[in-house]
Amino acid sequence: MSESFTAISKLKLFIKNNIIGQDEFIEKIMIALLADGHLLVEGAPGLAKTKAINILSKGIEANFHRVQFTPDLLPADLTGSEIYRPQQNTFEFQAGPLFHNLVLADEINRSPAKVQAALLEAMAERQITVGANTYKLPGLFMVMATQNPIEQEGTYPLPEAQLDRFLLHIKVDYPKPNDEKLILHLARREALKTEIDLIKPISQKIIFHARKEVLNIHMSENLEEYLLQIILATRNPEIYDKQLAGWIQYGASPRATIALDRCSRAKAWLEQRDFVSPDDIQNIALDVLRHRIILSYEAEAEGITPDYFIQQLIAKIAVP
Repeated sequence: MSESFTAISKLKLFIKNNIIGQDEFIEKIMIALLADGHLLVEGAPGLAKTKAINILSKGIEANFHRVQFTPDLLPADLTGSEIYRPQQNTFEFQAGPLFHNLVLADEINRSPAKVQAALLEAMAERQITVGANTYKLPGLFMVMATQNPIEQEGTYPLPEAQLDRFLLHIKVDYPKPNDEKLILHLARREALKTEIDLIKPISQKIIFHARKEVLNIHMSENLEEYLLQIILATRNPEIYDKQLAGWIQYGASPRATIALDRCSRAKAWLEQRDFVSPDDIQNIALDVLRHRIILSYEAEAEGITPDYFIQQLIAKIAVP
């Protein structure tokens, strides 16, 4: 057991002790952290989406900033802007919230396209261009965006280019009844304290080392081919089923291939295995692909969801 695994395991346990009944959600957060990607989290209000990233920031030597997305938000409110200093007769760049390590984009779909577009360069290239100058973002940089699936009034759908930059699209559901009782007890304890129980924050160096270990997890050639076939099947499903071909308009991009590879390795690493199994790929495929495919009008008319399409597709691809 490596030092990195021990530290990441303690971090995961710390989050689980403060976020009850969302073990799968926490697992996906850890996968995104290890795979160096961004999260889009969808769920009803009150399911600890915002709290989760806040708790994560307390367990890492990193700075955290929350941005509440609203219709009047401007791109400069995220990226920062150049401020004129009359004393020196010069412009000075004032960094915005995106220069923090962990950024919570709360209710991201409440801001118009021009604000969402301000995230594109930051999420993909880890840099921000303001005027003629380009500024590098921190080595540890993770955006976790939330959106509410219930309220649609006053919201702006995320464009495909934006969605493709999210490593995972996670859907958070209500906790089980037994967990709800534990949440009630935890809320009472928190109400009596001014601060949550803390652990010694792990260094960013440990996270970077863990990411290298993840990339070195073994994936057989057969399994790599299986992963590629899943991605390619979203673009040409007629190879497996003509009906599925009528349900899809656009398949997954090469970013999906990279994401599925890294997330599968991260999942295996978290389970203390030095190899990827077919289950690792299948268990993370929905979160990697659901936001990267566009269904046809016919599929939507029939009530077909991206999750159902992906499940049907994977069921028809032979497992090595």
